[in-house]
Amino acid sequence: MKIDFEHLQAAHCETGVTRNLLKYAGVEQITEPLAFGIGAGLFFVYIPILKINNGPVIAFRTQPGLIFKRTCQALGIPVIRKKFNTKEQAGLVLKECLDRGQPVGCQVGVYYLSYFPKEYRFHFNAHNLVVYGREQNHDEDHYLISDPIMEKPTVLTAYELERVRFARGALAPRGQLYYPEQNSIISDDRMRKAIRSGIEKNIRNMLHIPGPIAGVKGIRYTGRKIKKWRDKLGLKKAGLYLAQMVRMQEEIGTGGGGFRYIYAAFLQEAQAWHPDDRLLEISNMFTRSGDSWREAAIQAAGIYKGRIGSQQDFDVIGDQLVEIAGLEKQAFEALSKIKWHP
Repeated sequence: MKIDFEHLQAAHCETGVTRNLLKYAGVEQITEPLAFGIGAGLFFVYIPILKINNGPVIAFRTQPGLIFKRTCQALGIPVIRKKFNTKEQAGLVLKECLDRGQPVGCQVGVYYLSYFPKEYRFHFNAHNLVVYGREQNHDEDHYLISDPIMEKPTVLTAYELERVRFARGALAPRGQLYYPEQNSIISDDRMRKAIRSGIEKNIRNMLHIPGPIAGVKGIRYTGRKIKKWRDKLGLKKAGLYLAQMVRMQEEIGTGGGGFRYIYAAFLQEAQAWHPDDRLLEISNMFTRSGDSWREAAIQAAGIYKGRIGSQQDFDVIGDQLVEIAGLEKQAFEALSKIKWHP
């Protein structure tokens, strides 16, 4: 069973899956930047008490799964999402979906994805892909995979797919699959309202979450903490923490800088739906933020690779993050002042 599903490459897995599933469901207006913005995907949080790969949790985007959920909600499209207690049940439901012509998004672990280059495989369980078909090959099921960060569709054996669907550890997917419940034709008015809703939600998430660890306050807080890592943790452990930040920023999906570029593209596309030149000006601010995140990653890489490592080098990264926090605060405050037309 092979569904006529269009594979389109994307910058980020969940936004790519969201766009591709919604296009299959009839939402012709959707693009990857629109999915990211409507889904209020831009975020930052630093959670030092939680560890992934022996480093603190540092996230540059919203919680996995929320972009798809929020985008569909904003467009008025019901979502089916299921997790499973057994591999047998997960496999059976997947086959049922494919047999009735429904491609499904799956949350999977990266470490055992056989088509990933080995240097990109590590224990991270929030990758997303689409399964759009099943074929028999030498008496074994092979599943057709549209992974939006790959140039072309690929294939996983039944065992390989089951293994990544039931990867263990933090954010264990438990065989999770999801898809739009129905095909939908979305009006332009609904798109305009969804864009506005996504921007307003992102403003709240980046400016108004209480506490110091999330949003622009979280970026500033992390920058100040980094300045203390060398003395508090020692150079070796501090370097590992910076490596974790860079991994979360640059290797998981599109990371900190890349997500800022996608949001900049979203605001450019939003301007076509809500003609206000301030959206273009604010878009440029997020492009500058993306550039600054990349510069901070280069500085951090110099430390964990041992090329630099003085306290001044840590201060440079800390100051870069404080400046980024100020820039993103300015950008979201400017967005909050826009008066949206009905």
